[in-house]
Amino acid sequence: MHRLLRNSSLFLSIAALLLTSKALGAEGEGGKYKIVKTLPLPGGGRWDYVTVDPDSHRVYVARATHVSVLDSETGAVVGDIPDTPGVHGVAVAPDLGIGFISEGGAAKVAVFDLKTLKIESTIATGENPDSILYHPTTHLVFVQNGKSKSTSVIDAKTKQVVASIPLNAKPEYFAFDENGNVFINLEDTHSIAVIDAASKKLKATWPMAGCEGPSGLALDRKTHTLFSSCDGKLMVVDSKTGKVRQSVPIGDDCDGAFFDPGTGDVFASAGAGKLSIIHADKSGKYAVVQEIDTPPGSKTMGLDTVAHKAYVPSAKFTGDPTAHPRPSVVDGSIQVLVVGQ
Repeated sequence: MHRLLRNSSLFLSIAALLLTSKALGAEGEGGKYKIVKTLPLPGGGRWDYVTVDPDSHRVYVARATHVSVLDSETGAVVGDIPDTPGVHGVAVAPDLGIGFISEGGAAKVAVFDLKTLKIESTIATGENPDSILYHPTTHLVFVQNGKSKSTSVIDAKTKQVVASIPLNAKPEYFAFDENGNVFINLEDTHSIAVIDAASKKLKATWPMAGCEGPSGLALDRKTHTLFSSCDGKLMVVDSKTGKVRQSVPIGDDCDGAFFDPGTGDVFASAGAGKLSIIHADKSGKYAVVQEIDTPPGSKTMGLDTVAHKAYVPSAKFTGDPTAHPRPSVVDGSIQVLVVGQ
């Protein structure tokens, strides 16, 4: 009996040691991120996409009727771009010295000066322009029109619409590779559209079995892997063939997915209150290696791939932030969580 107890104790001690070693290994590999700073934003109202420009050290936060501009190094609010009704996103063209803002409430794209932050002109698009992409190789701007179910293509130099690409589904976020392909999530058909940037035409539409309402989209260009945030899962998709390789469980109501080529980490921000960090093991299989608790409703984010920091807006709400219709934001409660190592 005593020998049995001694053997049991030894077994339990070894098991505890193995578990501890495993936990330390997980922490060393995947527990490296934490909330390093919180940046308060004045006022109220909801927000949408966050755009980070590492070169200028700026963070653009789309805030319903205006855009807040932060210094990514100091966290200070360095400017504000007003009168952007229903703003969803910002795209910057540093080589041209201008930026573009999708004004969902006005069915327009505003063009602004990157130095002065002053709006220079507006361009009519389809209805409810949402996510917006500047494609530096072609100097084209791709604007996803939610209500028109199309993509407006703007020549960034002439500031004129040069094409409208019908998608027959509601477009969400985008990614692009080095071979001239632009990938766009299609929310209501649970698929990914592939556009040829040069010809401004739809090449293919890839269905994603098991995906509901894809929103955020990111790309690892080296391994040709797309990451599409669906309802409660992240779909891992081959960017050459459209084949779904894997599905990784993440938090519900995820509207932001980003890939950091410097670390190989994928970030997925979920409105349910989880920021998931996903990484591939040596065999190429992806898994969540860390979860960071965030306030409910923190479903979008931006990523600085140079400083390796994520910027996640959050706030207090008058009700459940994941409910429909969405509740109001409590004035003065908005802040941006800075997640880093």
